[in-house]
Amino acid sequence: MTFNSGAQLDPNQVTDVRGRSVGGRGIAVGGGGLGLVIAIAYLLLGGNPADLAPAGGGAANGPIGSQATQECKSGAQANDRADCRIVGFVNSIQAFWKAEYAKDGGTYRPAQTVLFSDSVDTGCGPATTAVGPFYCPPDETVYLDLGFFDELHTRFGAEGGPLAEGYVVAHEYGHHIQDLEGGLNGNGSGATGADSQSVRTELQADCLAGVWVAHASSTGFIKQPSQDQVNQALDAAAAVGDDRIQQETQGQVNPETWTHGSAKQRQHWFAVGFQTGAPAKCDTFSGPV
Repeated sequence: MTFNSGAQLDPNQVTDVRGRSVGGRGIAVGGGGLGLVIAIAYLLLGGNPADLAPAGGGAANGPIGSQATQECKSGAQANDRADCRIVGFVNSIQAFWKAEYAKDGGTYRPAQTVLFSDSVDTGCGPATTAVGPFYCPPDETVYLDLGFFDELHTRFGAEGGPLAEGYVVAHEYGHHIQDLEGGLNGNGSGATGADSQSVRTELQADCLAGVWVAHASSTGFIKQPSQDQVNQALDAAAAVGDDRIQQETQGQVNPETWTHGSAKQRQHWFAVGFQTGAPAKCDTFSGPV
């Protein structure tokens, strides 16, 4: 996926706290790295990542950091720099949803994205990079460590590429849309299984990500993606399927413990969103998934 070089980016939609960690606490996220399934931490970790942290230590102060992303002002920079690319994706995703809400006379409420390294304090409690990218409903913020994309490629075999990264960001913003629509009010909390509410919630976010890709070029930030680039997103969706991750990390597949859906399911629902371009088609809660 290529950005229009002359596109003007708004870096204020991304807060950069890389290099700043939560002090005095080691946060143990179980599952041997299974958090790297693009978790929605508030739901899948029982509502608060802090529950997984050892007791003791006060909350860190508000987010401060390098703010290197404040240098990200153009599409040309998004084509050259990974952090600026995230700024560009966030700008495009939010521009699309703002326009989509306006069609029906509604008002889209923007979400913030925080780039972090190692660990971070959130409205859902402290979290580490082991959780993977996640959306926190209480503070309406997407949290992302850029190192996730390297692990997605090196550990889970994803092809990678810019649109694979864009899919991840758009998936988390899909959770923000669910939150705005009241769809995250305990929906799927603690449930597991191939047909569970958790899986249906995640598959809907995949579908909403596909909807954005279908309209990304209309936002003015991004050129029309090629089929090869769309395939990058489909490949990333498959790489974070529960079955693929379980096979890689445990050597066996157990559908009863799924929280996000199989590789096939994740690809299918992303494709539904991309091919239709219609959020209304992303109803993963009616019928089979």
